[in-house]
Amino acid sequence: MLLRRSAAAAALLAITLTACGSQKGGARAESAPSAQSTAPSPSYAPPPKCAQAARTPAPVPSYPSPRTGTVRPEENLDQPPNYADNHAYRMQASLSAEQRASGQASAELILAELAKVRKEGGSGEYGGFSDARVKAALARVGCGEKHGLSVGNGFYAVYTGVVCVSGRVTKDELTGEVHGVYAEPQPGEGPCVENRGGH
Repeated sequence: MLLRRSAAAAALLAITLTACGSQKGGARAESAPSAQSTAPSPSYAPPPKCAQAARTPAPVPSYPSPRTGTVRPEENLDQPPNYADNHAYRMQASLSAEQRASGQASAELILAELAKVRKEGGSGEYGGFSDARVKAALARVGCGEKHGLSVGNGFYAVYTGVVCVSGRVTKDELTGEVHGVYAEPQPGEGPCVENRGGH
């Protein structure tokens, strides 16, 4: 009895498998889809870009410094045993040479606009410029809220769609650093603001 059921199940499976994809008589076979229509579509929209230079300089190859790479245990004697694990949330994504070159070009555009804010003067308390003026300068290079823009007390950070550019703009200083997004950025502040919390 068991043998008959197994044979019947195998026959039913064979019929089902051979029937897959077959067409009833008279139905026209559809043409095979083109290579373009079978290409997978991305599961997410690419991030919007801002502060993109018309021309990106050629990337400069980077060479690892002697201090990068694996840390030998004897070099880490003054830190608690779980220090690296407890601070992993502050890690930044690494950047390729091409990303860094693109980021430098973006940073130059951003710094040029922020330099205009400084030249116009009118800094407020502690030499800082109003957030509205800094946001307006960043908007002139196409950077806004959808780019993870964070501005406050002379600090700014924005995601260009390729890299982060962050720094300070005050009466006394204008800086811009190119870096990768944070593993766990400050909640509500965009991907380019270091988390001030802890684990």
